[in-house]
Amino acid sequence: MKTVKSADGTVIAYDRAGEGPALIVSVGAFCTRHTFTAPDELRQRFTVITYDRRGRGDSGDTEPFAPEREFEDLAAVAAATGSQPPYFFGHSSGRR
Repeated sequence: MKTVKSADGTVIAYDRAGEGPALIVSVGAFCTRHTFTAPDELRQRFTVITYDRRGRGDSGDTEPFAPEREFEDLAAVAAATGSQPPYFFGHSSGRR
């Protein structure tokens, strides 16, 4: 596990696996970074980064919540991937 600080100082936890350009995976609202395990084929082509969204898993949760904080958290994780802009994939927890 690695961590990065978001704009408001909240610690965001993330994992890296694989080789290649960075691909950030944002998991659904009810998930943690452990919910998504990148398949071998994906890790062979990309450095897959999964992170715990604010208030989940090993990430902090500084109040007050605002949607803008989620963007700042993602920007902090993206900045930690290196100088090249990362790819991004998001998925939903689904709904009934």
